[in-house]
Amino acid sequence: MKISVISFTKTGQQLAERIRESMDGGDETIILYSKCSRKKTVQTFGVIPNKDSNVPTDNTGDTIAVQESVSAWAGEQMAAHHALVFIGACGIAVRAIVPWITDKLHDSPVLVADEMGKYVIPLLSGHVGGANELAVRLAGALGAIPVITTATDLHDSFAVDIFAKRNDLRICNREGIAKVSAKVLTGEEITMSVQTGHLAVDETIPSGIRLCAYPPAGKVDVLIADDTEELFRKEAAELLLQPKKYILGVGCKRDTDSAKLDAFLKKILEEQGIVIEQIAALASIDVKKEERCLLEFSEKYRIPFRTYTAQELQAVSGEFHSSEFVKAQVGVDNVCERAALKAAGTGGWILLGKQAQDGMTVAIAERAMQNLQWMEE
Repeated sequence: MKISVISFTKTGQQLAERIRESMDGGDETIILYSKCSRKKTVQTFGVIPNKDSNVPTDNTGDTIAVQESVSAWAGEQMAAHHALVFIGACGIAVRAIVPWITDKLHDSPVLVADEMGKYVIPLLSGHVGGANELAVRLAGALGAIPVITTATDLHDSFAVDIFAKRNDLRICNREGIAKVSAKVLTGEEITMSVQTGHLAVDETIPSGIRLCAYPPAGKVDVLIADDTEELFRKEAAELLLQPKKYILGVGCKRDTDSAKLDAFLKKILEEQGIVIEQIAALASIDVKKEERCLLEFSEKYRIPFRTYTAQELQAVSGEFHSSEFVKAQVGVDNVCERAALKAAGTGGWILLGKQAQDGMTVAIAERAMQNLQWMEE
């Protein structure tokens, strides 16, 4: 995750630097911005980003001055799918992000911290985007108080959107989240039907949830199944959750254009009848871990990006499209198929073998059914 932190005063800038120091060594990239007129480092931001966007891709350690409006800056960061942290008043953040808000499943996480570092407040995308979790982490690092306002968190209740995120489940009809959450908060029982193979024998189901047979005899609150389309037409559930079971194994030439890779991968998925929301992970070799087009694809669609060493990929058993040229370049005879199968884990298999175009390769693996994780580990 890339986290864009913007401050407006000298004190706020000092807090921003504390945030960067506290997150140093993690998986996040922290980029600091300032709307303070005293900043001398200048970089101009447009409203709509493109391949020539000035959004930095790494952390140089410098604070970048923002000359455009705060709203224009926020629009560019949100379009780049960065998390945003405003150090200042909530009103500044609200006015800045309003034009760019889309829906709860795709919005960037947005947080506000006061410049004294007393409070950290998640404003947008608390559950699916991870703003609540990030607020708790930031508050812990700064010695601040996280101000969580989502009702299910306040009541320590079952949050179906967090449950879906934890278990790599695609939310097929987002309006169902509110319906299920409303029942949870009024203390009503939640009925759930789960496709055979997703439940471990010794699972302890949280109180307030009643498991029904699969397929359900009548309408249930939550349905978890692969075969969602037919069941959805029958209105079998208020909320339909579909396991993300596909892995994209990808290889590409250095400095491949992001838009070019995006179009190639989406074309392959469309040909296979797979939507992007069904992808559980993007996988490649470790020499590609900093490849911009792969990082941007991962961030844009909120798909985890996993990389493996040549030795790890070579140890994957199976029949693959072997290339001596690829082996000479990266130390293993195939990247896309081996990476996809490695990320799919035990029981996974290759659904679509190597597809190549203009220096890009992709393979699709399908992973075996995963047992549901009810509580956070």
